Amino acid sequence: MAKVITMGEIMLRLSTPNYEKLIQADEFDVNYGGGEANVAVSLANYGHDAEFVTAVPDNEIGECAVAALRKYGVGTRHVAKCGERLGIYFLESGSAMRASKVVYDRAHSSISTAAEADFDFDAVFQGADWFHFTGITPALSDAAALLTEKALIAARRHGVKVSVDLNFRKKLWTSEKAKKVMTGLMKYVDVCIGNEEDAELVLGFKPGKTNVTSGELELSGYASVFEQMVEKFHFEYCVSSLRVSRSASDNGWSACIYSRDTKEFYHSKAYRIHPIIDRVGGGDSFAAGVICGLLDGRDFKAALEYGVAASALKHTIPGDFNLVSRKEVETLAGGDASGRVQR
Repeated sequence: MAKVITMGEIMLRLSTPNYEKLIQADEFDVNYGGGEANVAVSLANYGHDAEFVTAVPDNEIGECAVAALRKYGVGTRHVAKCGERLGIYFLESGSAMRASKVVYDRAHSSISTAAEADFDFDAVFQGADWFHFTGITPALSDAAALLTEKALIAARRHGVKVSVDLNFRKKLWTSEKAKKVMTGLMKYVDVCIGNEEDAELVLGFKPGKTNVTSGELELSGYASVFEQMVEKFHFEYCVSSLRVSRSASDNGWSACIYSRDTKEFYHSKAYRIHPIIDRVGGGDSFAAGVICGLLDGRDFKAALEYGVAASALKHTIPGDFNLVSRKEVETLAGGDASGRVQR
């Protein structure tokens, strides 16, 4: 199995139970999560040697976040203890036509104030095969953006393959700032993952007439955009998830991929996910599935199908982490979506 490094922020997640609105809640369900941490948990669950690089405060809440990672087999020896607080996000889970809502309370969190001196990146990437980051971490602060670039430089120095999930978050930064920062980081990236909004708001590429709200997906637009992105940034693969939101409880889910070497564009099978239990972490589980497929030596089409199946299953699991097994993913990817009781 491969050694995979992910780096970012792990947060305390406080979510309303039973689809309540925040104003109704007298208590919260407690979980931990965050884009890159979610990817690490998935890859550890699939048997890969996953290490998470982050910073947490040196207190009991920081220890709880680290314990949540260790519980699922993620390595934490490169977690720095510094800064003042763990980031928090509040989740109000939507249902039917009522959308889910996220409220962040993560300003001045430990990872947003961490510096290169808090980590030994040569030790982090020693013997590593893959490094994954997202556009969320550079959005946290200028210091976090610089830290991300230092990690990427070290990964390149050690010959590590790099993937990014563009993950634009409008509550963290503007499109203009995202383009300025993220464009400069793309020279380190081998596999670019995102969706239509990310491609437009982070890198400035719009895939044709696609409208996920109405369910209109112009696949030829994605193929054209992927070709342009590969030409500009020399990615080995461009990958996009394709979500059709019929309601908060009912989504269509598929993905597409473009290979630089073969110049092939491929669209996966599509799933209808209904009812959705928890869609937070769905994109992270997709990225982890694609990465796992490529690390396993699957061709890019099979790797995409693995990612789509893994993510479809994540939508049925509460919390940020995707806790399905390889067997469950392979069963769904193989065509069995019956959900029959296993005895």
